[in-house]
Amino acid sequence: MKHFELEKHYVNKSGWIRAAVLGANDGILSTASIIVGVAAASDSRETIILAALAGSIAGAMSMAAGEYVSVSSQSDIEKSDLDREQKELEEMPEIELNELAKIYQKRGLDKELSLEVARQLTAYDALGAHARDELGINEITEAKPLQAAFASFASFIVGAALPFVVSVFAPVEKMIYSQYIFALVFLVVLGIVAAKAGGSNIWKAIVRVCFWGTAAMAASALVGHFFGVQVG
Repeated sequence: MKHFELEKHYVNKSGWIRAAVLGANDGILSTASIIVGVAAASDSRETIILAALAGSIAGAMSMAAGEYVSVSSQSDIEKSDLDREQKELEEMPEIELNELAKIYQKRGLDKELSLEVARQLTAYDALGAHARDELGINEITEAKPLQAAFASFASFIVGAALPFVVSVFAPVEKMIYSQYIFALVFLVVLGIVAAKAGGSNIWKAIVRVCFWGTAAMAASALVGHFFGVQVG
């Protein structure tokens, strides 16, 4: 007797993977870029470490706040749409039933079957059926502000800790090169982990993080070199 395994899907992870990867990537990149910029203008380890610490804390709070506000706005829109849909179901159930049936017709079912499916789903969970099939809201895509904010904050701190540790132990005279090399290594590892977790192409993730990581740190180094003032 054959045993069939359930297909492995990654879309149900997309919400927290996006927030976690974005947070960690930004933590590594922004903190390393700050250190590179300050190191280009100063030879003081204390100044570099202080800038890295301040940037890490400010960045983590900013990421969390931005993610919370953004996802909360999405959540408010979803709630408003669901409330409106619930009111329409109460006031004009037949119109809503036919609207649902037409959605299934567009997906390939014939008229009679579409209407029967719509009737059964409406009887089981009318609002759930309309939320899923008319509005595109389900458990996977549902906005979760606190979860997204916490994931962004925690992942940013973890990401920022890596270049921060480098700033503590790397030789000051080689700080820029050390940060660049280690940041790229961290970003590549993160890209591989994210690609494996999300089932996407690993090489695309590596090329993407290396290119943008190099661009960001190069820009910071140039700013520090040309516009920085010796603050050590």
